[in-house]
Amino acid sequence: MTDAFTPSARTPKIRIRGLHKSFGGKHVLNGIDLDVEEGTSFVVIGGSGSGKSVLLRCILGLIAPDAGTIEIDGVNLLTASRGKREELIGEIGMLFQNAALFDSLPVWENVAFGLLAPETKKHNDKHPRLTRAQARERAGEVLTQVGLDPSVGALYPSELSGGMQKRVGLARAIADRPDILFFDEPTTGLDPIMGAVIDGLIVDCVKKLGSTAIAITHDMASAQRIGDQAAMLYQGRLVWRGAASCLMNSGNAMVDQFTHGRREGPITMELRR
Repeated sequence: MTDAFTPSARTPKIRIRGLHKSFGGKHVLNGIDLDVEEGTSFVVIGGSGSGKSVLLRCILGLIAPDAGTIEIDGVNLLTASRGKREELIGEIGMLFQNAALFDSLPVWENVAFGLLAPETKKHNDKHPRLTRAQARERAGEVLTQVGLDPSVGALYPSELSGGMQKRVGLARAIADRPDILFFDEPTTGLDPIMGAVIDGLIVDCVKKLGSTAIAITHDMASAQRIGDQAAMLYQGRLVWRGAASCLMNSGNAMVDQFTHGRREGPITMELRR
């Protein structure tokens, strides 16, 4: 069995220690320890309600954990000044499960949304202040990167297929060239071919940016395509960590049951509740 937590000799891009979060009497995260090295694409798997989305929301600052530390580049987000915390979280791009596009905005404004919100960024060489014309040009560039013609920028989300909406969501996530990318169930609602296309785009974008990525998914094919490393959450704990290529033959009974969809195994009682 691969250890769920192996300390790193160098400062990781993301370091989590002793993370706890409960809602009422339900313990969702129960002491998470995790290192994600810079430039790594990391995948978290686990059943519904296992805490995957809560973990991402804690890192993003959308949910306050009950205990523990969350560090980015060695800085604890939970004790950092508001300015520093916003600076670090501002370096995270997010692809939401259902794309989460703004129906009232054309595609190009959806893609450039973060670029047009100057109050959320400290402008520097990496994040210069852009005019609307420059932001629209940048939107066209990233639409091309995800396989869409820049002319799609003039359309509205309701005019796009599900696969095209995912691509637009990915374009928005990478538009500001973030250091960290999060992917929440990136292939949900897509057919297997389009899912593979989106995964390929994710891999290409992450490599081009040199970003550190964390994805949560139920899709084992997707997990193996986009992940370098993987971990499994069960009952609020990381019970396994290893190479994503080993997900289907991990040697861990819980991981094997989950990845192969077996009814019988160590998590049977969980399924029968």
